Amino acid sequence: MPTVSVGRDRLFEALGRTYTEEEFEELCFKFGIELDDVTTEKAIKRKEQHLEDEETSEDEEIIYKIDIPANRYDLLCLEGLVQALRIFNGLDPIPTYKVANISEESMLKMHVKPETSKIRQFVVCAVLRGVTFDEARYNSFIDLQDRLHQNICRRRTLVAIGTHDLDTIQSPFTYEALPPSEINFVPLKQKESFRADKLMEYYREHDLKLKKFLHIIENSPVFPVIYDRNRTLLSLPPIINGAHSAIKLNTRNVFIECTATDLTKANIVLNTMVTMFSAYCERKFEVEPVKVIYPDGKSHICPDLSVYEMDVSLSYINSVVGASLAENQVADLLHKMQLHAKKSVSKDEQVKFIVSVPPTRSDVLHACDVAEDVAIAFGYNEIPKRKLASLKPLPLSQLSDLIRMEVAMAGYTEVLTWILCSKKEIASLLKHGEDNSAVVIADSRTSEFEVVRTRLMPGILKTVGHNKDHPKPIKIFEVGDVVFLDNTKDVGAINRRHLAALYCGANSGFELIHGLVDRIMEVTATPFVTPGNTSGYYIESSDEPELLQGRQARVICRGKHIGNFGIVHPEVLANFDIPDPCSFVELDLEKLL
Repeated sequence: MPTVSVGRDRLFEALGRTYTEEEFEELCFKFGIELDDVTTEKAIKRKEQHLEDEETSEDEEIIYKIDIPANRYDLLCLEGLVQALRIFNGLDPIPTYKVANISEESMLKMHVKPETSKIRQFVVCAVLRGVTFDEARYNSFIDLQDRLHQNICRRRTLVAIGTHDLDTIQSPFTYEALPPSEINFVPLKQKESFRADKLMEYYREHDLKLKKFLHIIENSPVFPVIYDRNRTLLSLPPIINGAHSAIKLNTRNVFIECTATDLTKANIVLNTMVTMFSAYCERKFEVEPVKVIYPDGKSHICPDLSVYEMDVSLSYINSVVGASLAENQVADLLHKMQLHAKKSVSKDEQVKFIVSVPPTRSDVLHACDVAEDVAIAFGYNEIPKRKLASLKPLPLSQLSDLIRMEVAMAGYTEVLTWILCSKKEIASLLKHGEDNSAVVIADSRTSEFEVVRTRLMPGILKTVGHNKDHPKPIKIFEVGDVVFLDNTKDVGAINRRHLAALYCGANSGFELIHGLVDRIMEVTATPFVTPGNTSGYYIESSDEPELLQGRQARVICRGKHIGNFGIVHPEVLANFDIPDPCSFVELDLEKLL
């Protein structure tokens, strides 16, 4: 989740009241965001420089670090965050964004050259007229660009934002793609002119921040550039803007251009920039459009600030949220989340809402997003708890939990091992031949994960091998699935639930493992019977290669072989780098049902 850092005092001033830390944390929780940390600017710098913490002085500005959802681009700046929280608290109405009503002849124009298709084929633009910046607003404007670049723009690979002082440049503009040797300009924060290819070399050596973006275009035969009517270079996207059109505190008219390889994301980025900062325009929430003309003669007027409408039924919202909400209540809750909801009735007389999604809410794509907003505004803690019909556990799950509890009470620690392993771990390392019942992973990237395990023993032994220096005795167990090939199943394989337990100490502990088997049979109400009797369980001699001859047995339960236990063979212990004697048991729990 992206983290937005905002000054506490400025945030509270914009919200219209002060909060205690606990009150603001609760407000964030209700809105679906999280107050991650409370710090200061100096503390952040000390942390970056790995210096020791110092006591915070009273004159240091308190910084709130707030985690926001990754798809809520409108919350990436103080302006959007404040607007959303004020509407959520019922202090402000939902703003209506509009495009200035001017003729196409009067619009600024951006001409796109055909060569741009070789590098970054799309561009969208807009103008903010009569903007009033102060230092805090200016910094927020720059910070929003950086956060969008890191988030939806995917480090400028998909979209790159350029902002310019419109009073220093003249329309029409051209978006071109030229060889680096033909591009010369003074880049932002520089005094001298650079040729584009030389500028790449300069940034590679002297600018760590811009160095990470050079790979996007440096190997291309042409670089994207934007010029004005006088051939003044505005920007070399996605690397740097020109110094000539740089934004300053006294800038009144801002020209915004977004070059991109993804037009949808470019429009989202442009809409986010203009809607957040149109609040500072002379005509609040009004944006001046720009006409973009492509080489094929087609033209587009942007930005598109139209409202998107979708139909969502009341029954669907209630089913997703898990509460019985009235029509008016749902409409009010959606209003808190910046969504207009107008009641309607479908042909089958089902109550539904026509939900109007503003350009700031690009995250609302489906009816389920609307239902999620209703749930957030209603409050997840307010949703009534109910027991689902499917909540009753399966018999196998109940048995597994019972076995886990009993084995743990016998002093064993539960482990969880990989369900994938190598072929040799279920075969040669256990003194077995190749296991033809194992499910093989196609095109395995590593020799450690070649097959799905057919027994729990390799994982248990590997755990002990990696922890052989642990104080003895080691008593561990696992209840987990193993998988076998089975042509009778539609997926070609079957899962079986197994129990495995191991004792490792100064002596083998064979009698302890034997006692554990007896305890498991006791808690599952399986009596010990004489051999051949199918009403209970008994043990008989076995001949498994991974266990020591004469010190092993198979367990027969109700006439079925359900597993084996015994002392682990010394060769197997050596294969897993275990120096101490061990006893082991593995049972098929499904045969106990």
